[in-house]
Amino acid sequence: MRVGMCVLFEGDVCRVMSAQHVTPGNLRGFVQAKMRNLRNGNSFEHRFSSTEKVERAILDTQQMEYLYSDPSGHHFMNQESYEQITLDDETLGDSMLYLLPNTVIQIDFYEDRAVGIDLPNTVTLEVVDTEPSMKGATASASYKPAKMETGLTVQVPPFIEVGTKIIIDTRENKYLSRA
Repeated sequence: MRVGMCVLFEGDVCRVMSAQHVTPGNLRGFVQAKMRNLRNGNSFEHRFSSTEKVERAILDTQQMEYLYSDPSGHHFMNQESYEQITLDDETLGDSMLYLLPNTVIQIDFYEDRAVGIDLPNTVTLEVVDTEPSMKGATASASYKPAKMETGLTVQVPPFIEVGTKIIIDTRENKYLSRA
């Protein structure tokens, strides 16, 4: 097992986030793996014994452009064939909080069914609501909550104001810098 590999686990496609081979003294070795379910986005840990077989999932990845959302779902268009697909909230999870219309992302397909998306490592979003900063209120670095145009809330430094575009790390949901 390697980090980034997709495997079939209990009927679902999961991506390996971390894997550590452990050999405790005179016992049999095992692999402690942290995985993310691509269908619903949940992360979990599992201990694989040395006798367990793991089936690798072969995914088809396509470049798709996010178009819009409506009550029936979220609509994406294939960049090459211009065919459109609709994904539901369960498939996308919290990933929708990072997407703006016309954003191009990678969508993973398993057996012609969309099982998840690969977000870019960083996204640029605009702050639509945050409290004003108070000068000299603290001696140490403090952060305040800021609401983005997609509804995402991120902790930002006090100098960030409404209307500022900022770069956010999608893996850790953290403020990186101004855009």
